[in-house]
Amino acid sequence: MALYALGDLHLSFQADKPMEAFGRVWKHHEKKIEKYVGQTVKPEDTLVLTGDHSWGRKLPECREDLAFIERLPGRKILLRGNHDMFWDVKKTPRLNEEYAGRLFFLQNNFAVYQDYALVGTKGYTFEGPFYLDPWGNLTGWDEEKAARAEKLVAREIARLRYSFEQARAAGYRKFILFLHYPPTNILEETSPFTEIAEEYGASSVVYSHCHGAKRYGDSIRGTFHGIRYLLVSGDYLEFKPALVLP
Repeated sequence: MALYALGDLHLSFQADKPMEAFGRVWKHHEKKIEKYVGQTVKPEDTLVLTGDHSWGRKLPECREDLAFIERLPGRKILLRGNHDMFWDVKKTPRLNEEYAGRLFFLQNNFAVYQDYALVGTKGYTFEGPFYLDPWGNLTGWDEEKAARAEKLVAREIARLRYSFEQARAAGYRKFILFLHYPPTNILEETSPFTEIAEEYGASSVVYSHCHGAKRYGDSIRGTFHGIRYLLVSGDYLEFKPALVLP
């Protein structure tokens, strides 16, 4: 039994959104997902998919994408991404009821792997615009958008804390934190997301969203303050699931 993670499937079986425009790695990427997940994940394993599952904007436009995910081996746990328009937070219980025994939607709740509680939310981070001088030095940023980002981060932290407390009330003391957005932006060494991970003693923080070689280093990778940070964006991993726990 093992725990794996992979993000940003960006499936579009019902939407006209070819991904090849974003690089060669995306050519026939759904076949790569099927191949590598099939080679890696066993029926008894758990696979956490960290958001941006489908380009469909409403649930009926995502049915084939979700069916594709269902057919992948293992227990599948889904996190919200910024492109998952079909998934409103308030509708999470309804989704879990409809897909019971097939998919689990991780939001304002928690899942269990061995003696770990798995908690997660979409997250958020300020991504600019950043203003540079002719030599590439940072001179400022869009302060209005930065202020809006602070409010969104606070909302996401409140959701995470609710999930952590549910798990703690159920007796769990070991945690793994899943995010869609990276835990920090390029200006930050720490953030409310790294702080809450440390507060609850999460052993790992798993995230995605960063696409293209220029973006892979936008946030923390490796061990920071005793916590392991894993980037699991699909193109970064070439669609091969990352092992989180054996």
